[in-house]
Amino acid sequence: MARLMQAQRVLALKIVYYGPGLSGKTTNLEQLHALFPKEDRGEMVKLDTETERTLFFDYFPANLGKLSGFTLKADLFTVPGQSFYHTTRRVVLEGVDGIVFVADSDPRREEANIASLENMAENLSSYQRKVTDVPVVMQWNKRDLPKPLSVKILERTLNPHGFPSIEASALTGEGVKETHDRILRRVLQDLKSKARSRRAGR
Repeated sequence: MARLMQAQRVLALKIVYYGPGLSGKTTNLEQLHALFPKEDRGEMVKLDTETERTLFFDYFPANLGKLSGFTLKADLFTVPGQSFYHTTRRVVLEGVDGIVFVADSDPRREEANIASLENMAENLSSYQRKVTDVPVVMQWNKRDLPKPLSVKILERTLNPHGFPSIEASALTGEGVKETHDRILRRVLQDLKSKARSRRAGR
């Protein structure tokens, strides 16, 4: 969960990019890392296999500016898409403040998208959390494919809760920043809502 460090005047958030293997999670982080000024980003840590799939996770910290006198920082992670890294995916989700689900628009990956979404819900439940308890943004990636799945199908099969969704091509950078900005807004709105509820409960 968000970490408020009063002494350092820092609010640190954890945002995780989730989705099936090769859906574009790592490419999203690469594009974001390039967009941040050097002084506002940490080194990007990448653990890859020979096929360039994420082995454990990708990660980099970013300075997002000021919020009510606090420095706002985000730790950005991906999870491995391969099914045999189930434990790693669950561990990376611990304490998450917001999730970007990166869906592959390739028609051949429809079942992989569904399986990954179900796995995400299962892993969140291990922390007594539901998908609807966490700010989520759906990214329909690889819209540059010749014949991508229609957005209507993606919405029907993957977005029953009506989360905000953004069409993207992470390879070209289209929709990457918009996705990041949207999840950040949702996370901050969620934190404010929870803070108001806590004050009202006193």
